[in-house]
Amino acid sequence: MIEVTNSETVEQPDPDTEHTFHHYRGNVIPWYVRTIWIGFWIFTVYYIITYFFPAMQIELISPP
Repeated sequence: MIEVTNSETVEQPDPDTEHTFHHYRGNVIPWYVRTIWIGFWIFTVYYIITYFFPAMQIELISPP
């Protein structure tokens, strides 16, 4: 068992000194992941214009 006596003191650094080595960096998204997302959104817009809007017009005019 470890005993800690009252004569030992722990130094508490000031906040500026403690913050010296805290460098946070966000995650970097690779270029190919960005390309996949751009392709996905381009395909989504193409699909909506080509298939969704014409089908909705037919469904709204003569519902099943």
